[in-house]
Amino acid sequence: MTEEKKWAGTTSGSNRMHGYLISVLRHIDVRLLYLFSYIFVIPVALVRNPSRKTAWDFYRIHLGYGRLKAAWYVYLNHCKFSQVVIDRFAMYAGKKFKVEVEGMDIFSSLASRDEGFVMMSSHIGNYEIAGYSLVSDTKTINAVVYGYEKQSVTDNRNNMFRKTNIRMIGIREDMSHLFEIDRALAAGDIVSFPSDRYMGATKTITSPFLGQEAKFPMGPFSVATMRGLDAIAVNTMKEGSRSYRIYVTPLEYDKSASRKEQIRQLSAAYIAELEKRVRQYPAQWYNFFDFWS
Repeated sequence: MTEEKKWAGTTSGSNRMHGYLISVLRHIDVRLLYLFSYIFVIPVALVRNPSRKTAWDFYRIHLGYGRLKAAWYVYLNHCKFSQVVIDRFAMYAGKKFKVEVEGMDIFSSLASRDEGFVMMSSHIGNYEIAGYSLVSDTKTINAVVYGYEKQSVTDNRNNMFRKTNIRMIGIREDMSHLFEIDRALAAGDIVSFPSDRYMGATKTITSPFLGQEAKFPMGPFSVATMRGLDAIAVNTMKEGSRSYRIYVTPLEYDKSASRKEQIRQLSAAYIAELEKRVRQYPAQWYNFFDFWS
C-alpha cells in the first residue's frame, strides 16, 4: 500500500462544511463542539475507520500499554484529535487560545542572526497554533505544507498567517518547491518542515523509534546540513481546553563531520525529541497509519 493511500493529506469535509463550521464557532464555545464530537462523532469513527486498529497497535505494541489502558487511549487519542481540528477552525473564526512557549529565547536568538535556520515539526499536538505564536519581525517563516489541501483551509491559513509574516510553500510533484526553499534559506529566512512523514518515493532515513525501526524523510535533515544551518524542533501540545504549550528545542549536530554523519546526528536528535514528547503526551499522536511498516 502506498503512502498516499494510507494518508490523504487533506482535512476531511467539503469547503462548504468548513465555512459552516467557522460560522458556528464564531458564536459558540469550542467545548460544546468537543462534547458533541465525543458523543456522536468519535464512536462512529472508531467503528468505521481503520485508524482504530493502528492506534491500538501504537499503544499496545510501541508504548506497551495493557488492554484496558490501550483501549481507553484509542478513544482519548481520537477525542484529542477532534479537539485539534476544532481548534484550528476556531482560530479561523477568531477565537484565541492561551499559548506558553518554552524556549522562546532560543527562537529569538536564531531569528536575530543574519543566517536562516530550519524548524522541524511533527504530527503530534497542533503545530499550526505555533504559526500564530512564534513570529519574527525580521525573518519570513516559510512553512512547507502539503500542496493539495482543501481550498477553504488554504485560504484561512493565508488570512491568518498574513498577520504573522508567514508564507506557505506547497509540496508539488514537479519539485519546484525545492527552489523556493533554497531561495528562502539563501535570503536568511526560516523554513519549517514537517519531519516525521514521507510521501511516495521521497528519500528516507531509517532509525530506531519507540522500540522499532521507522522511516523518516531525509529532506529536512539534508537541507539543514547542506548549508550547515542551525535547526530546532517545535512541538505544540494541547494542555487544556483553551491552552497550548510550545516546546522549542535546539537540535545539535557536529557541523564539521561528514555530510552523512551530520544527517545521522541531526535526525537522531530530532527523533529523540519526538519520542520524548510522544511519551510525555501519548494521547496526542496523530499518525493514523502503520508508521513502522
